Amino acid sequence: MTSAPQRGGHTLRTAPPRVRLVDVAREAGLSKTTVSAALNGTGRLSPAVREKARETARRMGYRPNATARQLRSGRARLIGYVVGEFAGTPWTYLESPYFAQLTSATAAAALKRGYALVMLPAGSLHSEWADLPLEAVIVADPVADDGVVEDLLAARIPVFSDGSVDGRPGAHWVDVDAEEAVRGTLEHLGSQGARRTALVLPDSTTRFHRGVLAAYRGWCAARGHTARVTFAADAGNGPVVRAVDSALTAAERPDALFVVAELSPPLVLEAARRHGYDVPGDLLVVCVSEDGTAEHTEPPVSTLSLQPREVAEAGIELLVAALENGDEGPSGVLVPTRLLVRESSRRPS
Repeated sequence: MTSAPQRGGHTLRTAPPRVRLVDVAREAGLSKTTVSAALNGTGRLSPAVREKARETARRMGYRPNATARQLRSGRARLIGYVVGEFAGTPWTYLESPYFAQLTSATAAAALKRGYALVMLPAGSLHSEWADLPLEAVIVADPVADDGVVEDLLAARIPVFSDGSVDGRPGAHWVDVDAEEAVRGTLEHLGSQGARRTALVLPDSTTRFHRGVLAAYRGWCAARGHTARVTFAADAGNGPVVRAVDSALTAAERPDALFVVAELSPPLVLEAARRHGYDVPGDLLVVCVSEDGTAEHTEPPVSTLSLQPREVAEAGIELLVAALENGDEGPSGVLVPTRLLVRESSRRPS
């Protein structure tokens, strides 16, 4: 940094001048055209010349002019990212282990393919981010009748979301099979002797949560079991703990607890003990969670993983293919979930 004298004895720090392509060319002893080709991966250059240009650019701190590059290519290579389920509380989704993993994995997968992820607040398309040169927007977990999805499709901006957009022009999707995930979890609990499995679910209209509720009720009806559903009024540990408390203090005590609303696994065990349950002696527990504490509790908690990293990788691969090759190929893909069975859902011998 350089300093310029100012009145009053203070100095004003100014940034060093930006390194230009011509400066790199002069330093490397190459033509400007050769350096440009080397940095863009084009042209017929020897590996030695290409590496010399790139090494010189790195050493000098050269950064391409993004605006000029966009004008030449006609593409900004920016993908928007918004979480529809948290439209009322922008950015709080980063406090969720699931969405934190999904977001970071999506950003990494996009960067690996030459795209940058722009994190956007949910809400009005037109007021906050309508003027950004986005090539597409990922809408993770949209709620029913999501206005953001409608605005994007109306503006002819490609949308990437869950299976709720299947069949819509300009939309692609990646999803997990909620029915299969619920069935596999309930069959596991049933194999351990559970007959009164209680479900704790967010009061949400996302496709996944609606699918979980339908699958749970269908599974109970097919076996003559009473459906025991408790809704968490809001996201966050406090509201979900209160829902767990309500499920555990029902008139007929459950013998298994399937917590789909995101909650730290140690808090689930603490609630069970507070209400006089032994886990897994008289209460089996499975949580839908990406929280790493689950395997370090006592007992370790069984989790159903929605595989956020695999969802991100599959989704970005499909989205980039659609952007670069048109609408050819499949419009969506299902990613399998993973049930990690630990001591909390194994009935003692």
